[in-house]
Amino acid sequence: MSLGSVLRGVRSRPGLSALRAAKLHITPSWNLEYGWTAYVLGERTTKRFNEFSKVFTVDGNLRSGKGKLAQHIAEKLNMRYFPEADVHYLDRVTGDGSILDSKFSGNCSLETFYNDPKHPNGNSYRLQAWLYSNRLLQYGDALEHLLATGQGVVLERSPYSDFVFLDAMFKQGYIHKRCVEHYGKIKHLSICEVLPPHLVIYIDVPVPEVMKRIEEKGKPYEKKVSSAYIQSIEDCYKKTFLPEISETSEVLQYTPSEAEEVDKVIEDIEALDFNKGPWLEQDDVTFHHLRKLVQDKMALVRPTSVPIYIPEITIGGHELDKVYYQYRDLPGRKYDVGFNADVGDKWIWLK
Repeated sequence: MSLGSVLRGVRSRPGLSALRAAKLHITPSWNLEYGWTAYVLGERTTKRFNEFSKVFTVDGNLRSGKGKLAQHIAEKLNMRYFPEADVHYLDRVTGDGSILDSKFSGNCSLETFYNDPKHPNGNSYRLQAWLYSNRLLQYGDALEHLLATGQGVVLERSPYSDFVFLDAMFKQGYIHKRCVEHYGKIKHLSICEVLPPHLVIYIDVPVPEVMKRIEEKGKPYEKKVSSAYIQSIEDCYKKTFLPEISETSEVLQYTPSEAEEVDKVIEDIEALDFNKGPWLEQDDVTFHHLRKLVQDKMALVRPTSVPIYIPEITIGGHELDKVYYQYRDLPGRKYDVGFNADVGDKWIWLK
């Protein structure tokens, strides 16, 4: 496996993970060094909050219309929309936004997954583990935006619901039990650092309809997905994710036709009390610490790099060094943002 192998454990070199190669150049938008000074001088998160300074996620099976509804909600409520994090989310928010070779982006392939979900090289679990890390990074970006500006956010899926795909993969025999155990460990260590969504909206599209939409609008390789895999995703959503997340978050469920009535969805949202979950227990002190965490993306994702050996995601030290330095030689990736002469940066040290 290669560098991007999942921001995770490198057994032979636990101190030098793929995460370091992927994230060294990221600079928080709010200087962490002076964060506490700003707080002492009166910087307060809750001063920026309004009625919809919240985190909403829109979930559903493949081709369920999540993006369309999420965008409409964001527009109607003056919230910021975050499209679903994919394999290249990290590429899009770093450097010049160009898409990098797969060896720098998880060493996994969505196309390979659909074509051969049981591929012996472990692609399926690398893909899901990498996607979880990207969803966690995006969730951190969303929380950072909320805490820094007060503007609410609407995301397609989240690291909280990501496991429905892992569960479906395991039930279909695409991954080993060791992968499920590894995923459970890294999720337990990482998800506890952030707060769950205020609201989860689930669009319930019947499996036959999902398959029809994939056949009509999906990419050629997506059309190879099995209905059993799609059914497993739906089952996990309904039997596990929604019951669990309802303990901390508000939940709204809609049929496809109901989800198209955006004004009605907005009315339902406005009628919610939002009177449960850990958000109610927060104050300016805890928000300050959460903001510092999510702005330090290295700290946010570090728990996903625990040095636990499983063959699907482990890379040897020599190979890691090779890919690491190849990554650092890419334009704009050697130093922090703003200090790379090869992309025209002027080396202005006092910004």
